[in-house]
This record gives sequence, structure tokens and C-alpha cells, in this order.
Amino acid sequence: MDKQHLVIFDTTLRDGEQSPGASMTKEEKVRVAKSLEKLKVDVIEAGFAISSQGDFEAVKAIAETVKDSTVCSLARTTNMDIERAAEALKNANSGRIHTFIATSPIHMQYKLQMSPDQVVEKAVSAVKLARNLMGDVEFSLEDASRSEFDFMCRVVEQVIDAGAQTINLPDTVGYGFPEEYAETIGRLIENVPNADKAIFSVHCHNDLGLAVSNSLAAVMKGARQVECTINGLGERAGNAALEEVVMAVRTRRDIFPVETSIDTSHIVSTSRLVSSITGFPVQPNKAIVGANAFAHESGIHQDGVLKFRETYEIMKAEDVGWSTNKIVLGKLSGRAAFAARLEELGTQFENKADLNEAFVRFKALADKKREIYDEDLQALVSEVQVSGSDGDKITLESLEVISKTGQLPHAELTLNYKGESYRSTSDGDGPVDAVFKAIEQLAKSNTELKLYSVNAVTAGTDSQGEVTVRLEKGGRIVNGQGADTDILVASVKAYLNALNLLANPDRLHPQLAGV
Repeated sequence: MDKQHLVIFDTTLRDGEQSPGASMTKEEKVRVAKSLEKLKVDVIEAGFAISSQGDFEAVKAIAETVKDSTVCSLARTTNMDIERAAEALKNANSGRIHTFIATSPIHMQYKLQMSPDQVVEKAVSAVKLARNLMGDVEFSLEDASRSEFDFMCRVVEQVIDAGAQTINLPDTVGYGFPEEYAETIGRLIENVPNADKAIFSVHCHNDLGLAVSNSLAAVMKGARQVECTINGLGERAGNAALEEVVMAVRTRRDIFPVETSIDTSHIVSTSRLVSSITGFPVQPNKAIVGANAFAHESGIHQDGVLKFRETYEIMKAEDVGWSTNKIVLGKLSGRAAFAARLEELGTQFENKADLNEAFVRFKALADKKREIYDEDLQALVSEVQVSGSDGDKITLESLEVISKTGQLPHAELTLNYKGESYRSTSDGDGPVDAVFKAIEQLAKSNTELKLYSVNAVTAGTDSQGEVTVRLEKGGRIVNGQGADTDILVASVKAYLNALNLLANPDRLHPQLAGV
């Protein structure tokens, strides 16, 4: 059968960033965008331009950097939102404005406090303005899965007439069920008179674990764009995972009437990059990108795979990039090789000073580890970018921890702030507890520790430990990250990173309302 193109719309940088603590700097967003471009994602939703100056600058930088993918900015149905999005995207090789308004009775009554007629008027007006500013416009009916069918038909018909070329029907709260949700998509395509003038899109949340199932079911009923995120990142339970949607379509070519343009060999590297930057580790049994996704422990399975791979594997590990992540550098590697490998991983520093700092840290790491893996490099680059050169940031000068059986662990550390050194000591229930209490004696941050997690960056006893620390203060949540072959040092780095992020107004939560 003739395959139609399925548009892959990645919203890791917008909806994925709404995960508590997952906000990214402009530089981090550009790194992820470059990786998504290499992955050959059709549309990159770079952010919500009006939400903050930082998000505007990030959308603008991505629009000026990315050439092969369409760059998109979200906007509510207000003139200020739409104009700000257009301004951020004005230098894009291919840009899209994505505007939205809620259409479910519960949202219209309690959130918007608007009548259905007012919602239609607002939607049409917004699409017309967006179309005058940019040729590519997408419109979303927020909370579509709980909206009334006849009203959706009315809205969809009118916004298509107004100039929207993509119609997105989000399952905003993860309420949809595959057959039911897909049937609604199919009925809309059949009943809206001008449906042939637009691409129908789906954006599913994973509250019931059905985001990918709902998305794929909708594809079978005519949806030709899927909005998804790397690793399924997103607020609450997350979004449909890009890697699962793409590999399902690719693996089951026999049933799907579509194909994507995704270069699947970059899936694993992109997954690891997003995990490293956001501090959200990938669970080992995660489909496609989890460490155990292609591992076989059962003797029966091992025997079968050795005899004929297809007995227990429906995909090749190398097709999604597992075999490409090999040992590449060591302590004798030079600056040119280091920079070249970073570029292959989608990282280019904006200035020479940052590259030099990264190289110095690479050499220090190489003295501790005989072999440096791609994962080590990604963790190292993230650390350089979050540390930066800002003299107002708190940094670690020295750390000593004593932990003996039968005695309370004791920590002594020295921190540097604005060029001054500050020393603190503390006991704790464990070595990490002692270290964090010593930090708090100096910082007096009044924060609440919400999460402490440790993951090995690579295999082996000399692996770096990557620590994530989640702090909350006044309703604001940040994830701090740190990596080191010494877990306690990594823990201090992560805690200080979180404190520095809390002090940075540009790292405010990017969005309070979305699809």
C-alpha cells in the first residue's frame, strides 16, 4: 500500500519542560534542538515565547539555529501571545505558530469563564492574526477528549476557514481510551466539510498509561501528526514517547498506513542527552531506550537469540543507536578529537572559554577513568553549561567526609561564593545527609528536599555517579545535577546546582497553562 507521511511533532522543549524541575537554559534547549534536527524531527516546539524573556530568547535562538526542521512556538489566543511568538520565530527557516484554547464544557465554564460562542470567536480571531504573521498555523482544542463532538466540529470548521493548516486534538488530561479517542478523530475528519484542507494531529498525555496507544489508534483513523516527547517526558505522568511511536510505526509496517522521516539511529543518543540535561533518568525497562530494552537474561531467550535474533527481538538494537555509543576517548586524546566527538554528539560551545573549561574537566575525568564514554561526555558538558562563569554562583572548594561503622558520619566542606570561602561542618544520619546539612548551615535556603537519586552514567566500578537533587521553595521546583566518580562530590554538585537554579529568575517554570 502507498504510505502517507506521518508528521512527528516533538514538544520535549515545551510540554516536556513542564515536568517539575525540568526547565532548561537557552543553551541546553539549543543542544536538544540540534539533536532533534539530527533525528529528523519534522516540527520542534521550541517553547512558549511569551511565558518569560528566557523562553523567548530560547525560541529565537533555536529558530536561528535549526534549518531542517520547522520551529514552533506555543501561544494562547491573545494578540500579545501570537505577536510575541511571531517575533521569536521571524528568523526561522521554517516557522509555525501553535495557538490554542480550551473547548470542553468544564474548561470553558470554570477556567475560561467564557460561552461557547466567545470561544469560537476567540479561536477564529487568533488563527487569522497568526496566519497574517506566519504562513504555518496550528490550532489546538485543549481538552478535546472531554469536549462535545458537535461543538468541536463547529470550531474545527471555522478555524480551518480562518487559515489553520493543522488541527490538534489533545487528550490534555489523559482521559481518552484508544478506541473511543480514535473514533472521535475519525468522525471529525468525516464530518467537518473542509477537513481535507488540514492535517489532523494528536497530543496525548499518559495519566492512564495510554498516551502511545491513543496516539497510534488515532493514526489508524486518519491522524497524520503525532505530538510526542523524548523519553515520554512531560508534566504529571508524561506524554506519548517519541521513540515508542516511531518504532511502532516502523516495526509494524504491515498494519500502519504511514511512515516517518525519523533517523532512528539517533534515538538513543537523543534520549541520553535529554535525560542528562533534565536530570530525569530513563528506567532500565523503558521500551526502546532503557538499558534492558535489548538485554536477555533468560537462558531460553539467550539461546533463541543466539540461534536466530528474530526469535525474541522484533527490532535491531543498532537501528535505534545502541551500537553507535562506543568508547571513543581516553587520557591521551587531544583537544581536536575531544571537540570533534562533542560535535558528533550535537554539542558546540558558543565560546572558546567554555570549550577549554570542558576540555580541562575531560582531562581531569580521564585521570580518574581509563575509558571515557559518550554518556560521560554528555554529563560533563551539562555540568559545564550549568556551572558557567557566573561569579555569583556557589561552588565547591573542598570536601572531607568521615564515615565509620557505629559512628555518626561527619562532613567538612568549604564553599566559594563571590570569591569568598566559607567553611562548615555537620554530622548526619548518613554521609549524604551530613554533607547536605553542612551546605544548609551556610546556605540557609529554607528549601525542601523532594528527591535524591543516583544513577551510574556508565558500567563499571569507575563509573561516574550522576546525582539528581530536587528542591522546592515557595511552590517552585528545580532539579539540580552533578556527576563525579565520587558519589559524595556528585551529591554536593547537584545540591549546589539546585540552589543556583533557584536563585536564577530565568529558570522560572516556563508555562502555567498548556495542551
